[in-house]
Amino acid sequence: MIPGEFIYHRPSSVAEALAILASHGDEARPLAGGHSLIPMMKLRMAAPEHLIDLSGVADLKGIRDEGGSVVIGAMTTQHELIASELLAAKLPIIRETSLLIADPQIRYMGTLGGNVANGDPGNDMPALMQCLNATYLAAGNGGEREIAARDFYEAAYFTALAPDELVTAIRIPVPAAGHGFAYEKLKRKVGDYATAAAAVILTRDGSTVTGCSIALTNVGDTPLLASEAAEIVTGSGLDAATVDRAVAAAEAITNPAADGRGPAEYRTKMAGVMVHRALARAFERAGS
Repeated sequence: MIPGEFIYHRPSSVAEALAILASHGDEARPLAGGHSLIPMMKLRMAAPEHLIDLSGVADLKGIRDEGGSVVIGAMTTQHELIASELLAAKLPIIRETSLLIADPQIRYMGTLGGNVANGDPGNDMPALMQCLNATYLAAGNGGEREIAARDFYEAAYFTALAPDELVTAIRIPVPAAGHGFAYEKLKRKVGDYATAAAAVILTRDGSTVTGCSIALTNVGDTPLLASEAAEIVTGSGLDAATVDRAVAAAEAITNPAADGRGPAEYRTKMAGVMVHRALARAFERAGS
């Protein structure tokens, strides 16, 4: 289908974008890569009268090292995440996850900010940002604030972002040197959303897990932080019984929809399989 009529804006600064957003209120929508919003507009599930293209705002782009954290501009593309030497060295799970998003054509346009900000439960980066305990930097006409990724998602397509705010950057604490990581994703074909996916970050001392974080993608209305599963794993040697308990705890928090990817029960079980695989791979990588 063809989207309804709209007025196109292309601001060159964050301040200009916020002014347009404030001026038109609910009638305006920001546009990042467009891979969620444009299809919704074509289906008439969204019909903004004003579209604010953020691609011309240079301040929303780039990746920088801030000591113990890495800050990524919201309009940084998945392709740029994949190519970043800084991320490869300090946050390699971001590259691993980006490579599993859609296809190269989409990754050239799709942005990190767009992926995390619109509350689509099928997007991969929200769960990863929760796993990494990231913080979203938001700007509005009332000023700037920080929102923890773990507090950002309220329901499908509903977030803690105010109507007059934009996510401008994502700040991610760098995990300990030698940490293990994995993002495991099951999908039907290239370009599809996950049937289920799991992100794991862990540290170990010898054969003992000293810290762990687990999050799940597309098996609920929001990304899911599997805190109990991570607590079960922490302090263990990742023996089979412990992994089984952690997998069960992760499965217990899921509430997937039955759709073309399979019935709800199947998707819950696949979430557990992804957790099992991600834990094994992250444990193997830790300290290597």
